[in-house]
Amino acid sequence: MINFLKYTWLYSLISALVILSGIVSIVTFGFRYSIDFVGGTNLEYSISPVATKDAVKKIVDGEKINYSSLEITKTGLFLKSKPMDEQQELRLRTRLQRQLSAKVSIQRFETVGPVLGRETLQKTLIASLLATLGILAYMSFAFKGFNFAFAAILAMIHDFLVVIGTYSIFSRFFGAELDTMFVTAVLTTMSFSVHDTIVIFDKIREYFKYEGKGDIHHLANKALTETMVRSLNNSMTIIFMLLALTLMGGATIRFFVLTLLVGTVTGTYSSPFIATPILVWLEQRKKKS
Repeated sequence: MINFLKYTWLYSLISALVILSGIVSIVTFGFRYSIDFVGGTNLEYSISPVATKDAVKKIVDGEKINYSSLEITKTGLFLKSKPMDEQQELRLRTRLQRQLSAKVSIQRFETVGPVLGRETLQKTLIASLLATLGILAYMSFAFKGFNFAFAAILAMIHDFLVVIGTYSIFSRFFGAELDTMFVTAVLTTMSFSVHDTIVIFDKIREYFKYEGKGDIHHLANKALTETMVRSLNNSMTIIFMLLALTLMGGATIRFFVLTLLVGTVTGTYSSPFIATPILVWLEQRKKKS
């Protein structure tokens, strides 16, 4: 049996450093929000032959479009702006074709109003809260004890802070935008974190049943020793798949996959090294009181 809990101080230090770095990034840099949350228009054209950025910018400025991002790629134009209607888009496309003497084809035109963006953010927060309460209630019932549920929720919050902090760093240095795919990745991470924690906690509960609530420290180390290989094998299969998607997948899903990758790693880490030490501490306090 391996004494994993001997190094609880080290696990706490690592988590504190990672979370603190993320919080500093959030406070200092914040996030780059997609139109899903702030409203706006994503417009993508294919232009043949491709024009220069100065020429395109002059035409866009002439249409008095309030844009936040304008990029000329190998195949055409990508524009992010305030909400546009179909008439504005048609006028811009016609003017580009005429003044550039080029074939302009629309590849993507999506508009989200600011009201819908705020509604999406509100629903996201409500969904996260309901998921947390549901997990808390289910684990309290399944394990017949609040300590198990509370420890799992704290580990899940740990994973949540790691993921959003890391994404803020991605946003600052790699241009990642906070969108609905990020929300999906965060909720997936939360469920994965609790799933891995339940495996360990179920083993501890099994020892409670057959050996009694003796030395919780010993029983937790025993449970970790028996489940660690299973947890690592399970996580590595997911990590290899996500690494392949990160390297070979398209730019559209890259940050979504990276978020899942970070969530998988921190979920695998937090279950034995955050949730279990918290449970041991809570049970020891309960025994003393």
